[in-house]
Amino acid sequence: MSEFTASYRGGSGDPLVLVHGFTATWEIWEPIIAPLEERFDVFIPTLPLHAGGPAIDGEPSVDLLTEKTEQLLDEAGIETAHIVGNSLGGYAALRLAANGRARTVNALAPAGGWAAGDPLLGETMDFFQQMQPMIVAAAENVDDVVASPEGRAVALQFLTEHPEVVSAETTKKIMLGAAGCTEAVALAEMGRTAEWAFDLDAIECPTRIVWGTEDKVLAWPTAAARYREGLPDADWVILEGIGHCPMLDVPDETVKLIVDFARD
Repeated sequence: MSEFTASYRGGSGDPLVLVHGFTATWEIWEPIIAPLEERFDVFIPTLPLHAGGPAIDGEPSVDLLTEKTEQLLDEAGIETAHIVGNSLGGYAALRLAANGRARTVNALAPAGGWAAGDPLLGETMDFFQQMQPMIVAAAENVDDVVASPEGRAVALQFLTEHPEVVSAETTKKIMLGAAGCTEAVALAEMGRTAEWAFDLDAIECPTRIVWGTEDKVLAWPTAAARYREGLPDADWVILEGIGHCPMLDVPDETVKLIVDFARD
């Protein structure tokens, strides 16, 4: 399999924190790390209960995940930062912003935007639980899978609309990270009954929400309902033809979105 590390840090400048999504690790951000390091002190933790990430004390909950992620910022000596998150990491980024830890926040297809009672929430958690055994099985032959463009396209089919721009090495790390998330099924069960809502009015920093129209994990616009209502003044960027992970689909455009928003 692979050795997983808890975090990455590099570059210099204002602090920038990148927070990955469900079953991922910090390595999913690799396509955009180098250009961001030219402008920022980049810190990328692996979330609690993910491969290489820390454990948590107590029953998993979105509140505990947020609290532990905030502790990771404390341990890194980061009081406030420009924060970018994708999927579950987008939710964490917004929660960190509500806690006053963000200078700006870019949330890329953030989780937690389902309307109250929307069956899509349960369907999404079903999807993660059903996929995990298949991910683990595929990871046993990861080198064969990533050796061909066709194999990489299958491996990345739910994350990106343009798998051809993702390297074999990055695809391999994504697969191994997901397979190494041994708590994936339990985390999805937690997500099914979690209280995702929080005080969006507490977010006082500049906020940008980015969503791809072809997102196969958190479908636009349904999965964004709570944020569309609660963050009407946010800067909304809708990416036509792009999937769940813009940093994989359109890395250059994602870097520009981050840099320009942090500069404003």
